[in-house]
Amino acid sequence: MAIDRLRWMDRIVVDPKIMVGKPVIKGTRIPVELILKMLAQKLPEKEILNEYPRLKTEDIQAVLFYATNVVSSEEVYPLSLAVAK
Repeated sequence: MAIDRLRWMDRIVVDPKIMVGKPVIKGTRIPVELILKMLAQKLPEKEILNEYPRLKTEDIQAVLFYATNVVSSEEVYPLSLAVAK
């Protein structure tokens, strides 16, 4: 079952009492950052799910939507580079 891109909030929580407020998969102490690192290391989804049996495919999709949301709402301010003479 694919997760709706707007429903990732149902699967990701930020609570100062859990993992010092880092975003985690709801009902776990599994940080979003950890899942992103595993995906970046090209670990297959099946391997991630085997390593963390409480996770579901929808949780991994929610992590990707969460990351996309964070990056897309990021404000970037270009820095001018001073050229040394």
